[in-house]
Amino acid sequence: MKLAIPLLFILLCCTACSKATNANSIVVPPVVTDSFVKGADISWLPQMEASGYTFYNDSGVVQDCFQILKNHGINAIRLRTWVNPSNDPFSGHCSKAETVAMAVRAKSWGMKVLIDFHYSDSWADPSKQVKPQAWVGHSFPMLLNDLYNYTYDVMTALKTSGVTPNWVQVGNETATGMIYPEGSTNNWPGLVQLINKGYDAIKAVSPTTKVILHIDQGNNNARFRWWFDSAQIYGAKYDVIGMSYYPYWLNGSPDYTLSIDDLGNNLTDMASRYGKEVFVVETGGVDTQEQNTYNMLLAVQSKVRSVPNGKGLGVMYWEPEGARSWSNYALSCWESNSHPSYALSAFK
Repeated sequence: MKLAIPLLFILLCCTACSKATNANSIVVPPVVTDSFVKGADISWLPQMEASGYTFYNDSGVVQDCFQILKNHGINAIRLRTWVNPSNDPFSGHCSKAETVAMAVRAKSWGMKVLIDFHYSDSWADPSKQVKPQAWVGHSFPMLLNDLYNYTYDVMTALKTSGVTPNWVQVGNETATGMIYPEGSTNNWPGLVQLINKGYDAIKAVSPTTKVILHIDQGNNNARFRWWFDSAQIYGAKYDVIGMSYYPYWLNGSPDYTLSIDDLGNNLTDMASRYGKEVFVVETGGVDTQEQNTYNMLLAVQSKVRSVPNGKGLGVMYWEPEGARSWSNYALSCWESNSHPSYALSAFK
């Protein structure tokens, strides 16, 4: 009994410490056991492995990247897919065959799968949505068929390989639309027809798969209301609202405390306003600021968990394994010694 009071005091102190919210303070993660998605987009992995990059676990032992991620709490994998990509190590690959192979691999590790259709031969985002070269010059009815047939083909290849994606994105960060110019937000009727062709193709192969529409700047409620109000007016079909959230790109600073409450409010507003589930499908922090990134990841998970009625699905880190030494990307979650950074343990 003499140990009871000191032990209680220690526990109370630890509990108080865990409530710290300063961006540079140490935050203790909550212990949870549920189906909350803690994911990672690791589409660079095949290229990294082909180039000879070696992954080491926390103990400095060579290990499969999937095993390292799983040991850090990752339970879902996101994979981008491009129509006719090049072999460029940084802006290529991600073909149908490579995407299917990676999805099979993810399933073998017991992980859920999200497929991200860019509908381009390379990167698609708010600044560029370049039509696949093979589709250039096609009439709009032909373009609708192109999108449907391509989506159906990839989904069928996944199904044939034994993978049923839990989620599929129709487009990537489509704030300005996709497949320009026909699918630009300057032409909402055309954009929605393209979206719905993707939705129909996905459901034709896999009725249980949930379709995501994905917009960047997850803290920007006005941006999201404008986009999804328009999508609703023109009859877009989807199941989940996806968001990107990168404090570094939003503020020119990694200080997530400037925008995290806006993210939480937007998540809740989207779920309530449109009756949809919400999902932070991309996030990341500066690789050299591990404590700040760790704290940010905990805060983002907390905001998603706080969405009423269980409509917050989860959080995915974009290319945590994409070490700067290989990719020159500053927002990975990997150190220069090829070990995962401390920040990744926020998903445990």
